[in-house]
Amino acid sequence: MDESRLDRDQKPQRSHRTRNIILTIILVLLVGGVAFGSYKYFAVKNAVNKAYNSAGLQKERDTGALLKNKKPISILLMGTDTGELGRTYKGRTDTMMVVTINPNTHKTLITSIPRDTAVNIPGYPDQSPAKINAAYAYGSAKTAIQTVQKMLNIPIDYYAMINMRGLVQVVDQVGGVTISPELTFDYEGYHFTKGQPTKMDGKKALAYSRMRYDDPRGDFGREQRQRQLLEGVVTKSGSVTSLLNQGFIDSIAKNTQTDLQFSDLSAIATGYLSARKNIENTYLSGQSGEMIDGQDMEVTPQSELQKKTDQIRSSLDLPHATTGDIALN
Repeated sequence: MDESRLDRDQKPQRSHRTRNIILTIILVLLVGGVAFGSYKYFAVKNAVNKAYNSAGLQKERDTGALLKNKKPISILLMGTDTGELGRTYKGRTDTMMVVTINPNTHKTLITSIPRDTAVNIPGYPDQSPAKINAAYAYGSAKTAIQTVQKMLNIPIDYYAMINMRGLVQVVDQVGGVTISPELTFDYEGYHFTKGQPTKMDGKKALAYSRMRYDDPRGDFGREQRQRQLLEGVVTKSGSVTSLLNQGFIDSIAKNTQTDLQFSDLSAIATGYLSARKNIENTYLSGQSGEMIDGQDMEVTPQSELQKKTDQIRSSLDLPHATTGDIALN
């Protein structure tokens, strides 16, 4: 399959105010690492070990020292929807967010990066310019991290990749959820009526969360529906902790890749969760509809790139620096 010509799809939609399935599942893991008796503790530890996958990239900062001294950290969160992780064809990232967690200011900043943002991907000059969501398809997590770092001139300390299809197992593990759809639509053989409480199993919930182009809010609408479902899961289970049965833990291990080790997650769970008190959501804003090399991409002005660089570096308590130079503007 010619990955260089994948995803010539409809006009991109901006993603903002994001608190979706990726962040929710990661936070479940953070809480789960320290909150249980020995059986669940070791079950979660085993799941995290199975999910571990080094990006194969020399980190720009000493992450061990950062966690030990409770310094701000950054995590690149990515979501894909092309089947289980570990497959031969990786696919592109549907979601990409830079999460910075500052335990000193008790703040978390989530910066969403539109999947169609136009960039020159490091190490792939013949395939550039390209949409940023192709970085993972070309060079896995390593290239995705390098692209974000060079685009915004920021350090990425860790990454986490979530397979969105894992939502099926998550919902089924709690016996399904009842959701009142935010709009009326048909998708993948299912019908949803706005405001009408609807019982959903995993497959129906996945369909509800995946629809994109019939939602006038675009990616933002899809993310809102994902968050609605995860809130339904937590409500159905009664508490976040009760989610961590063996089936749920196994599904997490199967659908997650990260270079966060169990010791890292434990350190974050004990020293960083106060940053959840204040979550700020922002997004990289560009001009959509630009045709580049036969593809519809989103071009980001230099001023906007600099603004996001300033916000992220400030969140990490880093000094001012000029933004990167690989984005098209």
